[in-house]
Amino acid sequence: MALDIHRQISGSFERVARSEYGYNARQVDQFLQRARISLESPEAAAEPVNSADVRAVSFDPVKGGYSASVVDAALDRLEDAFARRERDDLIAARGEDAWLREIGKLSGILRGRLHRPDGERFRRPTKKKARSYNTADVDRLCRELVAYLEQDKPLSVDSVRRAVFRPAVGRDGYEEAQVDAFLDRVVELMAAID
Repeated sequence: MALDIHRQISGSFERVARSEYGYNARQVDQFLQRARISLESPEAAAEPVNSADVRAVSFDPVKGGYSASVVDAALDRLEDAFARRERDDLIAARGEDAWLREIGKLSGILRGRLHRPDGERFRRPTKKKARSYNTADVDRLCRELVAYLEQDKPLSVDSVRRAVFRPAVGRDGYEEAQVDAFLDRVVELMAAID
């Protein structure tokens, strides 16, 4: 499969004003260089990158850095490219049935949590003042995910990547780390399917 990563990912990005914070340009450029090598010639990659690495990468904020929204959009396209390659590699190595089994296994894990009742899908923070996510917002997205997985309702992977929840405090909301980890797995599944 030929990937034209240069068309998908810019060599440099728009910068924010000098007084505003953006992503550290050096860190972004270094990561994207590693990613390009991993996509174009994986056997030559000293530090291989995969779709999970792209999803998890973070950059230090610096004044006058790269625009976060522009870099994030490029990273989304990069993650999709890696997910397609990973799917194609798995199918080539073990067959389409193996890929379908992997998708089915991950989907089953996610559905177990999605089918829990509203207000009970995720842990509540143990500390009273801990930041948390509004349960109604998270539960609404979970219902949309059930419709996507089980009723073929349209839902883009980008809408899950960019989901924003109102803040809550302590036990009034869901624990942020658990929700974020779950949504990472949802993105992994959606990127593999689409």
